[in-house]
Amino acid sequence: MGYSRIDLERALELVAATPENGLQIIDVRDAQSYAAGHIEGALHLDNSTLQEFLQAADPGKPLLVYCYHGNMSQGAAAYFAEQGFAQTYSLDGGFEHWQPPATW
Repeated sequence: MGYSRIDLERALELVAATPENGLQIIDVRDAQSYAAGHIEGALHLDNSTLQEFLQAADPGKPLLVYCYHGNMSQGAAAYFAEQGFAQTYSLDGGFEHWQPPATW
């Protein structure tokens, strides 16, 4: 078990291919950055909300984790994989590279 690092193209495919409410998207940036902009449907997590998320989340559903540039999310993705999330992904380049298609 572990996590996979994925590029923007693969992340967009994952978002498009996963039915609504199927993909769990986690933003591990600070609250101000999240408030300024985030991937649609993403949940902001920090140390104060982590345990609540773990209790409510479905480890059987895919989990996409992102941060600013893709470094901090790797540690978070590894942690989620250790907690039993079987399909865990870290977005390379982070939110800085997030550019959904214009049709969204």
